[in-house]
Amino acid sequence: MVPIRRGLGLLAAAGLLVAGIAAANPPSAEADVAAVPPAELNSGVTRAGTAVPIDMALTYGGSRRAEIRAPGSTYIKVHFGSFKLAHGDYVTVASPDRREVHTYFGEDARGSAFTKHGGSGFAAMSVDGDTAIVTLHATGSRNPARLGVRINQYFRGYDTAETAAHNPGTLSVCGTDARRDVACYQTSHPTEYTRANAVARQLLNGIGHCTAWRVGNTNRMLTNQHCMENASDLRASEFQFDYQCATCGGNNPRTGTKVSGLELIKISGLNQLDYALFSVNNFDRVQSFGTLYLETRESIAGERIYIPGHGDVKPKRLSLFEDSQGGATCKIDTVSAGVNTGYRCDTSGGNSGSPVLAASSHKVIALHHLGGCPNWGTRIKLVYDQIRTDIDNTPR
Repeated sequence: MVPIRRGLGLLAAAGLLVAGIAAANPPSAEADVAAVPPAELNSGVTRAGTAVPIDMALTYGGSRRAEIRAPGSTYIKVHFGSFKLAHGDYVTVASPDRREVHTYFGEDARGSAFTKHGGSGFAAMSVDGDTAIVTLHATGSRNPARLGVRINQYFRGYDTAETAAHNPGTLSVCGTDARRDVACYQTSHPTEYTRANAVARQLLNGIGHCTAWRVGNTNRMLTNQHCMENASDLRASEFQFDYQCATCGGNNPRTGTKVSGLELIKISGLNQLDYALFSVNNFDRVQSFGTLYLETRESIAGERIYIPGHGDVKPKRLSLFEDSQGGATCKIDTVSAGVNTGYRCDTSGGNSGSPVLAASSHKVIALHHLGGCPNWGTRIKLVYDQIRTDIDNTPR
């Protein structure tokens, strides 16, 4: 999330940039080992991890199993510099308990989702936790001189202390932090709980976090443009739905469902409306989480709002109250300040891209992108006016 002191230019008049279409290419079975471009983050994106260079090979004539462990890390994301397998053979990247298993074949058209990070090779989808088990599964004897895979880096997620140390000074919690796990509201606020299902956590370039969400009835999602500046950022992103605690305060997040980016459809820059509209691969895997619709009106002073999102890169939480549970509810404080609307609903780094929903309709009234108390979101009517022909905004 962009601190308000760095984002005052967003109060300027709105404008539009159109991005080229760029679907990610499948991993190459003949990719050569090459230097990995340094992992970088766009301005305003919460730093959630770091890249670690390694040189580790799995071969037919040698080791076929490797364990990558970074104690205390919140995720491991493995990058393959070369990937050469015989027909029918495959590699798995799994968590030790096998709650997550990502499978990759030598044939381009098969296997799990993946991300691209510049240069050759590709990265497997992340596994939650501090350990990933990488295994080469061979169906018979092979020529060890020609075949195998090489891991040239992995990304690891920061723990809570590291995240705080690498993201100092963002002012977004206005008073007491009143956010709670979404599960806390399943009974008391069932509609708010259900709408939050359409919200996902974005992992950008293996090291940064934002929030993204489904919009409309087709394969469309929204986040901030400062979380996705171009098609390369989309190719380097994964989106995790249902990453939320199973019980209120239980610290027991679900593994969820992870998909990768497909097509960047339209963007508006950080100093304009700060949105990115895009689609994802394997859309059928996330349709069941529901979707959100956009309000086509301006907000109203004092109307109740709420914000689901992944602030502090944590499992999904809901911001319903300003300071304490059962106290003053979140509301619109400033209807219009340039392209923005203002509120004191609690947010933090990682909430960039979160939907701000009007409680009267449970439709999105703003796209959160600035912290500082008050916090700010782009007025969604301005976004709708630019993407209305690109989405199906008719509720079903």
